[in-house]
Amino acid sequence: MTNKSAKPLTANPPIAKTAIAKTAIAKRFRGFLPVVVDLETGGFDANKHALLELAAVVLDMDERGNLFKKHTIHAHVKPFAGASIDPAALQVNGIVPNHPLRIAKDEKQALTELFSGLKKHLAEAGCSRAIMVAHNAMFDLGFLQAAVARCQIKDSPFHSFSTFDTVTLGGVMTGQTVLSRIAEQCGLDYDTAKAHGAKYDAELTADIFCQLVNRVGFSAD
Repeated sequence: MTNKSAKPLTANPPIAKTAIAKTAIAKRFRGFLPVVVDLETGGFDANKHALLELAAVVLDMDERGNLFKKHTIHAHVKPFAGASIDPAALQVNGIVPNHPLRIAKDEKQALTELFSGLKKHLAEAGCSRAIMVAHNAMFDLGFLQAAVARCQIKDSPFHSFSTFDTVTLGGVMTGQTVLSRIAEQCGLDYDTAKAHGAKYDAELTADIFCQLVNRVGFSAD
């Protein structure tokens, strides 16, 4: 899906540097830490429709140079004041926004906690910034940036326009661009009952990204 309503992109604000030496994953991606993101929303318009669920999977690299999933951050999100929700979107993601057991957080709290957690992982990895990995990445980046602007958050750890998109990666390396079909080409199960949940989709996308990147191989030396 492509988000056509995202606000103009702005330059990244500086993030405080640390004295931590660069790790293998920092060397692999030029100081960027790949973070796999999936957002479930109430429609296609980032400025009008609600952000309802988010998940982010932090990646790391083992001693053989292979990527793997390190940590997942997940939250249900309350619709912002005045947000629109398209019923058709809820039919796809199965979210019931006002369900009493959803335990959703305010948008600003969810983003603040996400960014705080990611900054700790950035410091551990010796990376200067997170780079979003997503399936149709500009859709997720557009919704994230719109939410950041609404909440007046000034220090997003994500690069403001660079991404890794598994649509492109899947198309190049497997001949498929649909998430379920790329998963099949990678020998991964695709559970239709769990699909379109932010945590499930983010972790599956992370599995795909790790597998495809690991096929390429890389030496930082």
